[in-house]
Amino acid sequence: MMRTSLLRASRAAAPSARLAVVQRAAASTHAISNPTLANIEKRWEGMPSTEQAELWMALRDRMKENWADLTLQEKKAAYWIAFGAHGPRAASPPDEGRKVALYTFIGVATSFVIFATMRMFAKPPPSTMTKEYQEASNEFVKAQNAEPFTGISSPGYEGKGMVQSPPKH
Repeated sequence: MMRTSLLRASRAAAPSARLAVVQRAAASTHAISNPTLANIEKRWEGMPSTEQAELWMALRDRMKENWADLTLQEKKAAYWIAFGAHGPRAASPPDEGRKVALYTFIGVATSFVIFATMRMFAKPPPSTMTKEYQEASNEFVKAQNAEPFTGISSPGYEGKGMVQSPPKH
C-alpha cells in the first residue's frame, strides 16, 4: 500500500519537475540585465552571499549555452567572479608588510627579554660542567677500560672524550 502511494506521488510530481526544467532552460536563454551586472567589481564584496550565489548560478546557467550569445557584461562578470581580486585573491592591505615586520620584531624582543631574565635569576651551572671535572671523568673512564673498541679506552683514540666545557675561570 505504501509503495503504490509513493509511485502515485512520483508520477504526479513528474510533470511539475519537467516544467521546472523547461522554465529554468527558458530563463537561462535570456540575458541577465545590465543593472544587475553593472560595476560588479566594486559591488561583489558588499553583496549578501545569497545574492552572490543567485547571480553566479544565473551566469553559470547562461554559460552552459552558446558563449556567443553571452553579452559583454555577462562575460566580464563571469570572469570577475571566477578570477577577480576578491576573497583569498584580494590584495593585501598596503601596510601589511610593515605590521608583519613590527610584530616579528616585538616577538623576538619579548623572547629575548624572557630568556635574559631567566638567565639572570638562574642557578650557576653544576660542578660537573667544568673542564677539570670532565678531564677527571676521562681519566676514570680510561682506568675502568670503558668502550675498549671504539671509545676513549681504545688504542689510538684521538677524540676529546667527555670534555665539552671551557676551562673554569
